[in-house]
Amino acid sequence: MFKRLGAAILLVNDLQRCIAFYRDTLELKVKNQSPEWVEFENEGQSAVLALHPTRIKQKGISNMLVGFNVSNLESVCKKLEDKHVKFYKKITQESFGKHTIIEDPEGHLISIAEIPPKDELGQIPYYHGFAPVEGLM
Repeated sequence: MFKRLGAAILLVNDLQRCIAFYRDTLELKVKNQSPEWVEFENEGQSAVLALHPTRIKQKGISNMLVGFNVSNLESVCKKLEDKHVKFYKKITQESFGKHTIIEDPEGHLISIAEIPPKDELGQIPYYHGFAPVEGLM
């Protein structure tokens, strides 16, 4: 049946503004782009993060949380603060590692985690920190 995720698609009101945020602020590289679609590279992985314009105008927190792993969360957060990115949740130490949540220009939540190697916590390495967050659900 289902074998792997192909894309996480965010429906956005302002495609150009969101492209600028993900490309310029988060420094993701554009893989494919058309007037109705943009995909960002995912370091050789087949799944992509994509943006697609919606006809329904809305703003606010969605039911989807996009997640990224980084090797130095403090450094990444400093760069994001310098770029005036809105933080939904400041850095906290969780059972899986360090974690923060930011918002894109349209209110989509983006989880950023620094997960130590498996031997430090004894966890599976692909757990991306999508644990329930107080106040989020």
